[in-house]
Amino acid sequence: MSVKICEDTTDIAPTLAHHQRQGFPNILLIGADTSGIDHLEQSGVVRIAHPITTRIDAINVLNRLLPLFADRWIYAGFNAEYLFYPFCESRTVMDLAAFLTEERRDAAFTYAIDLYAADLGRNPNGVSRSTAHFDTSGYYGFQRYANGEALERQFDIYGGLGWRFEEFIPWERRRIDRVSLFRAQPGLSMGEDWTLNTAEMNTLSCPWHHNVTVAVASFRVAKSLKRNPGSMYEIDSFLWPRSERFAWTSQQLMELGMIEPGQWV
Repeated sequence: MSVKICEDTTDIAPTLAHHQRQGFPNILLIGADTSGIDHLEQSGVVRIAHPITTRIDAINVLNRLLPLFADRWIYAGFNAEYLFYPFCESRTVMDLAAFLTEERRDAAFTYAIDLYAADLGRNPNGVSRSTAHFDTSGYYGFQRYANGEALERQFDIYGGLGWRFEEFIPWERRRIDRVSLFRAQPGLSMGEDWTLNTAEMNTLSCPWHHNVTVAVASFRVAKSLKRNPGSMYEIDSFLWPRSERFAWTSQQLMELGMIEPGQWV
């Protein structure tokens, strides 16, 4: 099950098509305006007309849905965000879910990789699938703590546009780690920071070996920086010496160490 939250109308149809190719049998499309996807109606897409204007709106809607899908694997993301996992070109998301279940994992640690248009003159909203670039360096992480105690195998990860343009983004919004692919269960809920209320589901890996990690290639931060009056006129280009053209393949992300297959070979 893919839960696709639409904050605006950007890239709705391409986002849905991407996840349909990965084998999601059902997709819930949530947003006030989900126009332009009539040709996908027959392909397992269900629309829910509900306005999403803030991050809290998105979290609230997701938490209302989770009890309805207990024991089902869910991918939660936004429009103009694209899920990538190891070998996603030849293996379905159901294959991945089955493997994670065999490993006794109920979630896959996720990195949000910021995508951005190469030319903001031609793409003033920061979005262009055909010229998408991303940062190949500048990522770092810290041990996560709660009440002064280190949380086992949990980390706060930073990088991408939030790192390079930190003056325009509040500290609490700069993290790029998420839990976006997980198995719903009774009592489960998502927090405002995109972590779940079950500690083990927020971990990078299990105690005995590395697990599969996944990425969400996302235009959200680029869109926000070019929409926000405080930053839209201050940024002429997102490109820098460590930018690389996004190849839209899992192999590129694996070679850079941004996702890993763990024991899934």
